[in-house]
Amino acid sequence: MNQLLNEAQVSLERPYEKCMAFGAASLTDAELLAIIIRTGRRGRSAEDLAKEILRLPADGSGLSGLCSLTAAELREVRGIGEVKAVQLLCIGELSRRIAAYRAEKSMSFEDPGSIAEYYMEQLRRDTQENVILLLLDTKNQFLGEELVSRGTVNASLISTRDLFLTAMRFRAVSVILVHNHPSGDPTPSDADLRVTEKVAQAGELLDIHLLDHIIIGDCRYMSFADSGLLKPGRVYVH
Repeated sequence: MNQLLNEAQVSLERPYEKCMAFGAASLTDAELLAIIIRTGRRGRSAEDLAKEILRLPADGSGLSGLCSLTAAELREVRGIGEVKAVQLLCIGELSRRIAAYRAEKSMSFEDPGSIAEYYMEQLRRDTQENVILLLLDTKNQFLGEELVSRGTVNASLISTRDLFLTAMRFRAVSVILVHNHPSGDPTPSDADLRVTEKVAQAGELLDIHLLDHIIIGDCRYMSFADSGLLKPGRVYVH
């Protein structure tokens, strides 16, 4: 009897059996990854490899940092080859898309917080500044989005001319700018202030209004409209 109990206990210590007995919610982050990885290497279990992977993100973010890892970084863990690296990358992408899908359901273009939530997982871990232009019609209905700039680690290069050419192509009546700060701090820089003023002024002349400029940080955001730096009919003033 004792032997049977011991065997049952050992079985339930394995992630797969534990999941079957108690559900996926009972698993640790390492155990969840171990089930995806399936096999380890000589002297190291799949769960051991999973724990190594969770230590890879430099910021100590663990499982949430999986989305920011590259295939090359994953393969640095002995026992993680190309196939397992691709599987893990796909898990990260699935999590991003699920988060975006949920946020999309509640997104309102009159609510900066809901816009920030939708773009948070897509942008907050990017190591470069990306600027996305959201295009809206007369009823603030979504017409589309365009990546208008992919910058460096500390700068975004926005062509106001190209931005409004895109807006006119979509026949947009108003636009919203969304971009990320790789530092994680969404506080606007002097360059952000200048760009916002320039775009707002050009938009007033073209009758294509800049409704907001939202900066995405790490689980934080800043809205020019909410902060009173940009209001309908009035451009940003230093």
